Amino acid sequence: MTPGPMEATAQPGQAEPIETVFFDLGGTLFSYGGRMGGGIKGVIDTVGIDAPAEDVGRAWRSAADRAGEFYGRQPYFLHRDLFRATLAHFLEHFGHAFDEGVFSAFHERQLQGLLKHMPLRADCRPTLMALRERGLYVGLVSNIDDDYLYPLLDRHDLLSLFDHCTSSEEARSCKPDPEIFRYALGKARRSPGSALFVGDSLHHDVAGAHRVGMRSARIVEDGVVTPLTHGLEVVAEPTFEVSSLQALIGIVDDANGR
Repeated sequence: MTPGPMEATAQPGQAEPIETVFFDLGGTLFSYGGRMGGGIKGVIDTVGIDAPAEDVGRAWRSAADRAGEFYGRQPYFLHRDLFRATLAHFLEHFGHAFDEGVFSAFHERQLQGLLKHMPLRADCRPTLMALRERGLYVGLVSNIDDDYLYPLLDRHDLLSLFDHCTSSEEARSCKPDPEIFRYALGKARRSPGSALFVGDSLHHDVAGAHRVGMRSARIVEDGVVTPLTHGLEVVAEPTFEVSSLQALIGIVDDANGR
């Protein structure tokens, strides 16, 4: 059954001051413009796949689509399980059985590639500091497993710039499911009408935040395409659209009469 469009609901309290700003992680604080991945090469070498690069690429995209089609419709899942299913479909395409040891090595290489190559936006740290200096509550809410989230934050020394961080693993809910937003609001002890959610995905971040009554700011980066949400149509318009994180400071100041 194909789900219908996710509508962006009315956003109550848009005239309220902004007391809280929640950030998505990938595509928002970090750009998708860097060179990432690399784990698949180790799989090819380990199991002995002999195929042209074009065939490998098509097989991997097909496997990712197949896994994403299922997991993208779940209110909660571990991304480790999504990656495991993707690898299983990929190996099946080339006639190889899934091997947990191969997956564990792949998963670790993916993490190391992300730590090494996923670029932090240049205005990330200054923006977070400026918002905190204004007395705002600053949180991170990400669809990510803890074993990826905290090494990435530690690598860039970001943890101290947030009042709290919420992973989908901790909340047991994945955006756009409303429970992860409610969970983060509960930790912050803030109302949805006083919160701004910043992200790059119309489906996960904008439509999801609107469902619980938050305002949204979507960051758009030239030449970078947000990963698609498999099989789900989205009808959502962000409250604000920005091309940099720094632009959020003006939005907050205007909302708060500074």
